[in-house]
Amino acid sequence: MDYTQLGRTGLKVSRLCLGTMNFGPLTSEEDSFAIMDHAHELGINFFDTANVYGWKKGEGITEKIIGRWFAKGGERREKTVLATKLYGDMGDWPNEGRLSALNIRRAADASLKRMQTDYIDLYQAHHIDRNTPFEEFWEAMDILKQQGKILYVGSSNFAGWHIAKAQESARRRNTLGLVSEQSHYNLVVRAPELEVIPAAEDYGLGLIPWSPLAGGLLGGILKKIDKGRSASEQITAQLEKHRDKIERYEAFADELGVDPANLALAWLLHQKVVTAPIIGPRTLEQLDGTVKALEITLDEKALTRLDEIFPGFKTAPEEYAW
Repeated sequence: MDYTQLGRTGLKVSRLCLGTMNFGPLTSEEDSFAIMDHAHELGINFFDTANVYGWKKGEGITEKIIGRWFAKGGERREKTVLATKLYGDMGDWPNEGRLSALNIRRAADASLKRMQTDYIDLYQAHHIDRNTPFEEFWEAMDILKQQGKILYVGSSNFAGWHIAKAQESARRRNTLGLVSEQSHYNLVVRAPELEVIPAAEDYGLGLIPWSPLAGGLLGGILKKIDKGRSASEQITAQLEKHRDKIERYEAFADELGVDPANLALAWLLHQKVVTAPIIGPRTLEQLDGTVKALEITLDEKALTRLDEIFPGFKTAPEEYAW
């Protein structure tokens, strides 16, 4: 396993981040335990979750599964760089969601209890809260740090200017600020290249791409459909929109002799400021297959070919000005 620093911090994390969103809804607890154990065997030390995962409001099903796995001992917690997120509503009463100081305090304590740990390595805002000033956000996060409940703070789904506002607010407080941004970024969705990635690079944030396979579009979907695999209406609609590109992409993967899903991950690993794409295996076989992406080296010719299939963006404002 390859490791890198998380943004400008001294924290070392694996180049692949184990996403746990399927744990509970799609993957049984027993299989989730096996996947997490095998992730450690493969050297993956970076796990990502969220208080809303499990998708039953207020229950925190996925965090509870992780907590029961930690409780098995064997240095499972000590070997894991644990990232979780808050923002989504965990109840129907006011202040049970978003980024107010009150919810930050309550959400952190609830996540710690569910995951049976006394600290969170990376505590992330799952979305921007336009109603909460960053002064309030940082005061609450700084208190959690002082209490030893969290170590680092990250963002998710922030725009470039949100990152800038957050960092300048943290700078006024003489604190570290954000160390990572978790963005929807892949070969199909390249909008973060306009301003999010430049902001992350300038402020020293590590980029953690979510949905690296574009919901399955980049995972060899055409071949799977040919073999009788069904696809959701949403994915089918996206496939029709991008069919020409996907056909060219899968043909290029065949030309390289690599799995399309691993090619998508390898491309992300070649992008600047990317720390670790989030992978979400539902089975041990999928996890083993995903790790092979680390063995793929893309030269300039291959990267150019991918840019031709899925054109990206220049940094703003050059993309739309001069």
